[in-house]
Amino acid sequence: MADGGTKTTFDIATVVGLLVGFALVIAAIVLGGSPGAFIDVPSILIVLGGTAAITAVCFALGEFLGIGKVLARTIFHPSRNPSDAALQILQLAEIARKGGVLSLQGHLDSLLSEEYLWKGLSLVVDGTPPEEVEGIMRKDMNATIARHHKGASILKKAGDIAPAMGLIGTLIGLVQMLGNLDDPSSIGPSMAVALLTTFYGAVLSNMVFMPLAAKLERNSQEEELLNSVYMVGAVSIGRQENPRRLEMLLNSILPPAKRVSYFD
Repeated sequence: MADGGTKTTFDIATVVGLLVGFALVIAAIVLGGSPGAFIDVPSILIVLGGTAAITAVCFALGEFLGIGKVLARTIFHPSRNPSDAALQILQLAEIARKGGVLSLQGHLDSLLSEEYLWKGLSLVVDGTPPEEVEGIMRKDMNATIARHHKGASILKKAGDIAPAMGLIGTLIGLVQMLGNLDDPSSIGPSMAVALLTTFYGAVLSNMVFMPLAAKLERNSQEEELLNSVYMVGAVSIGRQENPRRLEMLLNSILPPAKRVSYFD
């Protein structure tokens, strides 16, 4: 049986992209000859602390404290080739076609790594009407999508707030600078420090929060496609439809490059 199961993969593109992006910025700073000028503790506190605090205001405490798990899902996330999943479904459909739905009972243990598929086929084997199976699986999938969107929305909100906190820090620095106009020698350094908060906010937003939110949404779309394959398969098996028809249904939701030809 085509398998391999869903595996938690390490997304090297995310890590390498972040490291290379920050390396380029740091290299530009170092080549400029004054890396120390880009370090200002009060500016860091305003941007990091302010972004965290205001983001927490926008969400429930539990949602905000779960940001660590959200970030982890952008780097370590379950993945499986939807083509392999479709082939597995078609093989199970053939087994059910030849031996009846109850013949799948002996295959459920091998599907424990595919919790969503296991749940759907368990309902089918238990005699749950196909329409009810579809309703349960769709609600489950929608709840998963909603959780992923919530995680992405936290990162997006932080990406929106970070530049604003940078601007607030810049305004604070400018006010302090204008208060010391009687000392011309302090204007240049004060202006540099004032602009640092804008720099920190722009870096956090455009190099961390927004890219990670985009990656989380991409991972969510992949999982949604995989779960759609499982749902269509489980419902079709429950209706005892011809596996050839199931193949056409699966190919209708799979991207062209992922479509399968099981019966050819």
